Amino acid sequence: MTRLGDGTPEGFRAGFACFIGRPNVGKSTLMNALVGTKVAITSSRPQTTRRAIRGIVHRPDAQLVVVDTPGLHKPRTLLGERLDSLVRSTLTEVDVIGFCVPADQPVGPGDKYIARELAGVKKTPVVAIVTKTDLASPDQVAERLAAVGGLGEFADIVPCSAERGFQVDLVGDLLISHLPDGMPLYPEGDLTDEPEQVLVAELIREAALEGVRDELPHSIAVVVDEMNAREGRADLVDVYAHLFVERSSQKGIIIGHKGARLREVGAAARRQIEALLGTKVFLDLRVSVLKDWQRDPKQLRRLGFYD
Repeated sequence: MTRLGDGTPEGFRAGFACFIGRPNVGKSTLMNALVGTKVAITSSRPQTTRRAIRGIVHRPDAQLVVVDTPGLHKPRTLLGERLDSLVRSTLTEVDVIGFCVPADQPVGPGDKYIARELAGVKKTPVVAIVTKTDLASPDQVAERLAAVGGLGEFADIVPCSAERGFQVDLVGDLLISHLPDGMPLYPEGDLTDEPEQVLVAELIREAALEGVRDELPHSIAVVVDEMNAREGRADLVDVYAHLFVERSSQKGIIIGHKGARLREVGAAARRQIEALLGTKVFLDLRVSVLKDWQRDPKQLRRLGFYD
């Protein structure tokens, strides 16, 4: 293979793709599968993703930077409005868009709404991805592919299962085929450009999302107050974090009877954080109430959700 002066193969492609879809269609799981490791949290709860998280896929002939966006939906809070604005700004900044539609659910108003939005993005190719094929029968997958084909003009339409690895590499191939020739954008070995503290906060939020009432996930925010190697202990990192909820009743749900629920959250989060950092972790979690933070511009800024 011919290489350029800096060692980059001739014909090397590099660029950005983003995944868009309504909430809970498997965007984060697919990004993690493409990258080969966990860089975005996943949950059975909708609207889990709150930031445009970038995962980096390295191949001998290409570097694909996947931007996982929050689910596009009709916003009901100021937080929701800011997340939708984040999605729309991302669409204008990438080289190719992956439109995710789940195989196990009929094409609905949310999918049609997003398809109409994408029809207005004239210059960027769109690859339609039918996700979660492991949860659907072959007939359902065929029906979904046909229905998606009727939603608009797409560069490609492909079914896949991130959970089982079915056609994940093909999804990567199709996205890369639409990237421009160029130099790598990130050093070899980088899997995300998210700061470690942000990743740690997301892992704590993921642990807190599991097993709580349906209305609670949207009210949880996590901030890592401090994260440092313990003095004299190269093998131990101290993490002090705050979970913020909107009402006192939600605080009780998170803490649980005699603190049992919070201990479960801490144990689950600590395992994931230790895997991420490759070291032992001491995790200190506190729960506080920030009344109606999703609707308060000042509190949103404090929690990292900017205008």
